[in-house]
Amino acid sequence: MAFGGFSRDSGGDMAEINVIPLVDIMLVLLVIFIITAPVMTHAVNVDLPRASHEVNHVTLETVTLSIDAQGGLYWDNDPVPVDRLEARLARAVAGNPDLELHLRADQATAYERVAWVLTRARSAGVVRIGFITQPEGD
Repeated sequence: MAFGGFSRDSGGDMAEINVIPLVDIMLVLLVIFIITAPVMTHAVNVDLPRASHEVNHVTLETVTLSIDAQGGLYWDNDPVPVDRLEARLARAVAGNPDLELHLRADQATAYERVAWVLTRARSAGVVRIGFITQPEGD
């Protein structure tokens, strides 16, 4: 098989590249890139708070709710019956809407009990909940 030159007057085969399939493929890839680029770069803009080494001296009313290993509840170290927890939380929130609940749970406490307490606190109107933990090494 002989290949001819670039002039049209020669009678042999022409060695030209057919670029139409290449252009078709490149256009398909471009469309795919245009569609998927916004999805790949999607991010949620969150304004994160700044952390400092200083102690925060905000004076909010706090209530410490402790859960022992057996699931018993203690309101600031005083036992509280399970059936009265939600009502007591609702009274505390009614007195101070900025009430902050500090939750202390024993390491052996079942997660189900912690989730139950969180659900009751949320339904009572508590919006600020903090978890008290033991620092590692202590």
